[in-house]
Amino acid sequence: MDTSKTSTGQTGKRRITLLVLLIALVVLATCSLYIGALSLSTDEIWAALVGGGDHDFVINHYRLPRMVLAMLVGAGLGLSGALVQGVIRNPLASPDLMGISAGAGLAATSLLVIFPAAPVYWLPVAAVIGGFSAAFCIYLAAAAIKPTPARLALLGIAISAFISSGIDFLLIVHPVEINTAMVWLTGSLWGRNWEQVPFIFVTLLVLIPLAFWLAWRLDVMALGEQTATALGVSVGRTQMLALLTAVMLASISVSVSGTISFVGLLAPHLARLLVGSQHRWLLPVAASCGALLVLVADILARGIQPPLELPAGVLTSLIGAPYFIFLLSRYKGW
Repeated sequence: MDTSKTSTGQTGKRRITLLVLLIALVVLATCSLYIGALSLSTDEIWAALVGGGDHDFVINHYRLPRMVLAMLVGAGLGLSGALVQGVIRNPLASPDLMGISAGAGLAATSLLVIFPAAPVYWLPVAAVIGGFSAAFCIYLAAAAIKPTPARLALLGIAISAFISSGIDFLLIVHPVEINTAMVWLTGSLWGRNWEQVPFIFVTLLVLIPLAFWLAWRLDVMALGEQTATALGVSVGRTQMLALLTAVMLASISVSVSGTISFVGLLAPHLARLLVGSQHRWLLPVAASCGALLVLVADILARGIQPPLELPAGVLTSLIGAPYFIFLLSRYKGW
């Protein structure tokens, strides 16, 4: 068999897959402009996009920024999940299941309820501090008990539950601010606007090149640490950079949208089904899948029963929780 032709064929299929995902994103993004309590025609939407007019606020300051944020947040969570799974080599790992999202959520909730008048740019800072604090706690616990991969995932769930109890305590102690915090904690893009876009956009702009720089190193590490070292890869530095990138992506995403669960778990798994485990393809496809998941969740959240709006995080959990149970039932690495 001609391996070069096989490799070329696989590359072509992966390119087509990525192109189809990007086209699907464009189509769904366009559809999202039509979804909401107010029904608008194509001419009205186009007129608002070009010249503002009567529906300027609905399109340019409500639906359009939500569409952009849904794709950016989903891409950040999908990419973060792919990096976490690549480093830990655990299919059960993801930023929310490992407690990173919960840590970011606790820090951001603390800011929202204790300092409700704080500037909006403080929220990403607080979320990053919380995300890194949770990751450090998991690192200390894992170093102490050296769990198997499946038990590491359960350890992350336990830490997430502990952090969530801290969030519940804050909401009980500060009942006046509970409405703002609850909308954010359930994972929703309601009330988001262009003000939040620079946070996640700049984060992705800086960290996506770093993730691609790590791609082949993660592939080599999959062969084993000794092999990776022999091939010139600094295992410790690669693991540290990948985890720092993943925590930063997840924390900033959470600071924008709240805790949208299971996207970081589902997106990398969908990407592996589509293009395999080679990280130079896995990372962009996982980001695209994450963007599609959050965009679809946001569209359904607005469109199921307008003007009522469901949290997007509830919809992703309806898919992600059964899938996680399915993974646990198949995973033998206890």
